[in-house]
This record gives sequence, C-alpha cells and structure tokens, in this order.
Amino acid sequence: MNIIPLEHYLIVAAALFSIGLTITITKRHFIGILLGIELMLNAVNLNLVAFSRYDPEKLSGQLFALFVIVVAAAEVTVALAIILRVYGHFKTVDPDKVSELKK
Repeated sequence: MNIIPLEHYLIVAAALFSIGLTITITKRHFIGILLGIELMLNAVNLNLVAFSRYDPEKLSGQLFALFVIVVAAAEVTVALAIILRVYGHFKTVDPDKVSELKK
C-alpha cells in the first residue's frame, strides 16, 4: 500500500487555506466571509490529521481536529443567527452597507 507523503497533504491544505483567505478578503457579504473561514478551518483540520499520522500516540491530532470541527459548528450557528438578525434589521448582508455598527 502506497503512503501519501506529508508534503502532499500540506500542499492541499495550503491551497485550501489560501482559497479560504481569498474568499474571506474579497467577498462582499457575510455568508461568503463565513464560508471562507470554514475553508480555512478545514485546512487546519487537514494539517492536524496529516501530522497525527506521524504522532506516536496517533490520536492527539485527530482528537484536536474533532474539537475544531465542533467549535466550527458552534461558530457557524452563532454567526448565522447574527447574520439573520442583521438582515432582519438592515435588509442586507453587505458589511459595507451596515454602517451603524461602525459608529
């Protein structure tokens, strides 16, 4: 059985993180920003699982990735609730048009 080298995981994770960062910076609405953050968290999880393969205990990286997934799910829940409240009040999800929060 061929083992995929660690460098391939790191390259995919770096590409995924870069795409997430680009989406987070360039998107003009809250949902896009949230999706970009989720992509970056998935890149971190990929790195954690890849490095756990070389860990002698084998579970610490996977357990930490599971913790990150749970925190990300909670974060999405809270963020979507905030986005729904902002949309209900301002009738938009564009962060630039929500100017009352800047005052």
